[in-house]
Amino acid sequence: MWLLVAREPRPDARYWAGRRWLAALDAVAWPLMAVLLIQLAPQPVGIVGPMVLALAVLFALGRLHRAIWLNHRYWFTTWRWGRIAVWLMVVGWVLKLALPH
Repeated sequence: MWLLVAREPRPDARYWAGRRWLAALDAVAWPLMAVLLIQLAPQPVGIVGPMVLALAVLFALGRLHRAIWLNHRYWFTTWRWGRIAVWLMVVGWVLKLALPH
């Protein structure tokens, strides 16, 4: 038996001055970081390198299209994952201060 649950779509993002250009930067930065990680790999990556490059370009183009022309539907990746990264760093700092050397 299949159970399908339909969720309501997310509301449109609020527009503010500079949002379109910042979204375009965010849309290109994350796939570019994936390419840089593959390029800076300490060991040869073989066929995975060109495949990651091709997928990153495809994802970047799709994200860039949504960031520029469908800006009301673009949600910032940096905001989503940046919060998690900041919280992990705060937990690390607290553990570093709490544990004796």
